[in-house]
Formats: sequence, structure tokens, C-alpha cells
Amino acid sequence: MNIPAIAALIERVRRDGRNVLLETEGLALLEALGLPAPAHVVVPDADAVTSEVLAPFSGARVVVKVISPQILHKSDVGGVAVVETSVGIVRAAIADMQARLGPRGVVGYTINEFVPYSPALGHEILVGLRWADDVGPVVTVGAGGIYTEFLAKRFRAGSDVAILSPAWADNTTIEAALHDVAVVQLVTQPPRGQPPKIATAAIVRLASVFLEFGRTFGPEIGECEVNPFVIAQDGRVVALDILVKLRPADTAQPAPRPVAKLKHLLEPRTAAIMGVSERMNPGHIIVNNLVREGFPRERIVIVKADSDQIEGCRCVPDIASVPGRVDLFVLCIDATQASRAIVEIIEREKAESVVLIPGGLEEKAGSDAIVTRMRDALARSRRGSWGGPVINGGNCLGIRSLPGRYDTTFIPEYKLPVPAGPPSRLAIISQSGAFAVAKASKLGVLNPKYSVTLGNQMDLTVGDYLTYLKDDPDIDVFAVYVEGFRPLDGLRFFEAAREITRSGRTVVLYRAGRTPAGAKASASHTASIAGDYAVMRGLCASTGGVLSASLEDFDDLVVLFSQLGSRAVTGWRLAAVSNAGFECVAIADNLGRFSLPDFDEETERGLHEVFVRSRIDQVVDVHNPIDLTPMADDAAYAEVVAALIDAPGVDAVVVGIVPLTAALNTLAAGPGHREDFTAPGAIVGRLTELRRDGGKPWIVVVDAGALYDPMARSLLAHGIPTFRSADRALRLFNMFCAERLRPVAEQD
Repeated sequence: MNIPAIAALIERVRRDGRNVLLETEGLALLEALGLPAPAHVVVPDADAVTSEVLAPFSGARVVVKVISPQILHKSDVGGVAVVETSVGIVRAAIADMQARLGPRGVVGYTINEFVPYSPALGHEILVGLRWADDVGPVVTVGAGGIYTEFLAKRFRAGSDVAILSPAWADNTTIEAALHDVAVVQLVTQPPRGQPPKIATAAIVRLASVFLEFGRTFGPEIGECEVNPFVIAQDGRVVALDILVKLRPADTAQPAPRPVAKLKHLLEPRTAAIMGVSERMNPGHIIVNNLVREGFPRERIVIVKADSDQIEGCRCVPDIASVPGRVDLFVLCIDATQASRAIVEIIEREKAESVVLIPGGLEEKAGSDAIVTRMRDALARSRRGSWGGPVINGGNCLGIRSLPGRYDTTFIPEYKLPVPAGPPSRLAIISQSGAFAVAKASKLGVLNPKYSVTLGNQMDLTVGDYLTYLKDDPDIDVFAVYVEGFRPLDGLRFFEAAREITRSGRTVVLYRAGRTPAGAKASASHTASIAGDYAVMRGLCASTGGVLSASLEDFDDLVVLFSQLGSRAVTGWRLAAVSNAGFECVAIADNLGRFSLPDFDEETERGLHEVFVRSRIDQVVDVHNPIDLTPMADDAAYAEVVAALIDAPGVDAVVVGIVPLTAALNTLAAGPGHREDFTAPGAIVGRLTELRRDGGKPWIVVVDAGALYDPMARSLLAHGIPTFRSADRALRLFNMFCAERLRPVAEQD
């Protein structure tokens, strides 16, 4: 890559007051990048075409293109023509463009070598670099040509485009991302034994050039798209067209936050709260929550005039009276008061961290002056030796921190009971407070170490939290809900996610707001096929994160990774058992990447002995999946599951239980029957004992109605991932095993 030539080219374009490169400048950029393009000459108009001008072109045809910064997609307006290599015909083509296109900023025309290539699918490839505000430069590889968007919409997600970040992509990452892209497979792994049209290495090189370009000039480039690169009949890969738009030159980068101060926010020793009423209000609930969680009353200060104490905690009349500098200051007051309070907290240096509950600070009519003062005060404090506070919010429910012994979510305990049991090795980071408490309610079997809601990210961001928490050895699963990243914060998020996954831990992400908003303000195909959600999907895949397709999947994936996190996955050989034939068929129909191996002789012998002891050997055969029929009782079921877990040729196990059979003890105790699934010897207790033994990963399916919800909840509460249908279980179990089998890259 000729860096000086590219830098000079960009400077010249900016000097001319343009943000779009001309056709000739795009060709010069291709040359500086070392990428092949057709031979070409430039003429100002039709009269300039002579036999001498056409002499360099030996082929029967040439391609004529208009040059204009106002015409980005020349084909759409008839600005491209393939014609015979004849002076008269080329002149006529240019004259036609002159007449139809008018001025429109036209500065001339290029006459280009015609490159013969097959029009078959896959022979046109798009490679683009674009700037995304949240993650910086990204490179896209996908189907090229005039059907780019049409094809991208019809390919399965993940096979449409490869999305790569210059921040960490290398040849291994590129090859992995390209592996599933349909157009790449068509030309590098053609069907029916045909020879490949091109080696994968050639496409890897194209992506590598764009990645290097992005690493060096990313902040300068808004969009750079070659559409298409074609595979010529002589084997060359040639760029037929390039579109380049520059970013504004004065784009400011966001200032960093003092992330180390999250220690004060997540594990405070002292706290102050403002907005507490004598009666029960959100602020009062927060005080009760802190006391309930074990935060010492003597270390809590309530800012409230005309009161001496509330709930045994000392009150002071104003912010100035708060003693010293507290670790945590919670503001549960209206937006106008909150803005003024933050300014005073900063100017008096009263807190290392602030949880700002209300929203609307910047939207409130007449609040511009105080908001500006607030931001100026924060910026000044960051430049000083103190470094200022970090601020969580606004428009949030705040934080629940087990190590910090506090909970600012003002949800009454009778509405959201505190999870029982020890801390889970889980952190929840959510922009939405409602999402976080809804998940806490649904994930009641888990007790996250941290549950963070950060609202509109006025200061602290999703990336800040993941960057700080990634080094916590007590967190194995990071469950993240994102509606939108602050500028470049998505890049920080994925860099932290990459470190987490390289250490063998898991990031589960749900990205809301999936419309490709980037395409609205762009004229490029790249932005159309690589919108916001596609970028999230691609970068999640390249960093090893797990992207949830739905809110329901998010819940189950968090439980699955939390409960099976320590189980080693060694392969895709699955053993399955059910007491219903339909469920055995459903398991076989939804294997995904799993296979159903035959059992070894010792396992077969052991299973047959169980069948004999249970007197079901006349109706049950040893095969995979095992159909135990409704005759198998609790003991037989558990023995079969134990045998499958111990089987040497098995990597994972699915246990299907259709609980309506009288042979199994699956109902909660109640009138009209003598069952009690909590009784000794019942299937729940037996499976719980097997779960304690560790070993390979296994899951349970309870396919039945609400009457059996207590049994399913009990299995979950005992650390056994439990689903309510076989197809859903297999799909998510596939995602779990794929993430666990993903090779962990070597550390840099």
C-alpha cells in the first residue's frame, strides 16, 4: 500500500472542498492499494476521442463511464456504456451521455478496457470499507453486481456477507468469516466436482488490503466500495468500479471515561441518596433495598431537609452537608433538580460515582444552560487531578451489586423477590431498566453478581462496563442488552468481548433496533447490505460472542451458559432418550450439527441390563435415540441417563421427559393423586444427583402443559437446563456447543 500517495490524494480532494472522489481518483486509489483495475484513458468530451486515444485498447469493446462527483452510481442514470472500439461509436456514446446527463458536475469521461468475465452467480464480488459511528471502520465482502441487495436479502443470515473489523481481523479471522459466505463458496468450492474459479487466498487478499486501508485511513473514509471485483476469463480478479466518500475532516472523537472508578460504583463503602420521602417512594424503596442487602446504615447519608433520620439512616439538609466524598451518590429526583445536583456534586467534589435515575435531562424545555454547565463541570473535573465522578444513567433503574451490598432498582421486594442462593457467575448489563428487571424475574434461578442498567449512557457506556468487568475472575457469563452504542463504544465493547471469549468465557448479546439505519444516509450498496444489525452479527461472530435472535432465546441462552459453563464440550456426538416416540423423532429431525452415533458394546450391554431389570426389555431396543416408552419408571430413567452420560462415544446428552405417564413421579403434591416430584426417588432428585457428578453437558426437555411447570422449575433451580420443546432445545444446545468448540485464539 502506497501510504504517501493515498494521503496526498485525500488531502487534494479535501482542498478542493469535495467529499467524493472522482472516477480517476478512485482508479488512482486502486493503484496505490495495489489492486488491479482495467486500463483506461480520460477525455473531456466526445470531440476528444481519436484513433490515437483508442490505440491502447486491443479488444473489440471498451467501457465508457461519466466522471462526476454528483453521480455516485453511474449505471443507474445511464452513465456507463459498453460499445465497440470505434472512434465514431465511442464519440456517439459520450455525446449521448452529454445530452442526457447535462452538466451535473461532469468533468469528463473515462474509456476503459473491457474485461471479459462470466455473468454466473459468484463471479462478481463486492468488497467495501465503511465507517460505522459505533464501531469505526468495517470491511464487507459479499455478492457484487447490480443484484447485490437482492441476493443479500435472500441468502441465509451469515451466508450473505462477511463483516470484519480492522481492529483485530487477521488471515485466520478472514478465512473463518468467508467460509460460510455463499458467493465465496460458489467460486472457491464449486459444486459437481468443477475446478474452483479462484483460490480462497485471492479473496482473503482483497479483504486484507481493505482491512489495512481501514487500519491506516479508517477515520478519513466514510465509504470505499468496489462493486464489483470480477473474476476475469483469464483468471485475474479486477476491480471494475470504485466509489469513495470521505468523512468530515473535523469529526471529534469521544473523550474516555475514568473506568477505574467503577470500583467505587460497584463496590461502594459509603453512599448518599437524594430524593427520599418519609412515605414510600422510589428513593425510600432504594434506602430499604440498601439496608436489606446489608449496606451499613451508618455509611448511608440521605439528603433531605427537615428530617433527622429515615430507616435509621442519618439525614443532612443539602449536598454541601454530605460529609467528605462518598463512593456512591444516588439521585432519585426530577430532571431539572438532577442537573443542578450533579453540577453541585462535581463542583464540591462530593462523590466518586453517581447513579442518575431520572431521564429527560437534555430533552427538558429550558434546560440547555444547566445541561451545558453540567457537561462543562464534568469535563473540567476529568482534566483535574481528582478526575471527576463517573455517572450511570440517566433514565435508568441503576444497579444491583452483590459485592457492593446495594440495589437501586426501586421495585418492591414482593414484586421482585431477591434470588436465593449464592451469587451466580453472571453479570447483566442492560440499557433498559425494564428489560433488566423482567429478565431478573424470568431468570429467578440465577442470582447475578451484578445487574447494571445504564439508560441513555449520558456518561458511562456499555463498553465501559464490559471493559471493566472482563477482568473479574468470578464472572463467566456476560448477558448484554443493547439498543445503541455511543460513538466508537461498540468497538470497545467487541474488543472487550474478544478478550472474554479468548479466556473461555461467554458474552450473550441481544441487539435491539435492528433496522439498517446506516443505509438511510448512504448511497452505497455496502451500507445497504451491511447495516447496523449485520455489523453486530458479523463482529459478534468474529469475536466469539453469542448473538441472540430473540428475547426468549436470550433468556434460555443465559441460563444454558450459566448452568453448563463448566462442562467441557468435546464434539458433536449426541445421545438422546425420551419416553415418547414423537419426541425421539423430533430430536432426530432437529439435530443441527449433532450426529447420533451407535453405542459401544459396553454401553449397549449396560443399557440392556437396565431394560431387563425394569422389565421393559421386550418393548425397548438399544438404539440412539432411546425410546423408553411410557413404561419406564424413575429409577430406570435415571439409570439410562447415567449410562449415556458415561458412554465413551458420546459428547452431549438430551433427556426428553413427557411427564404424563403414571410410571414417573412428576406432579407437585396435591389432592387427587399420591405423586410428589420432590419425594426421594423421584426423577427430579435422581437427575439432580447426576448433575452434581459433573461430566459432559446434558439438558432436559419437559414437553407438557402448565401442570408440570413446578417440575420444570425445580429442575432449573437445581442447575439443570430445562426446555419445553425438543426443537428449541436442540437449536440452542447447538449454539452452546458451537461456542464451546470455537477454537480459542492464541494471545497476542
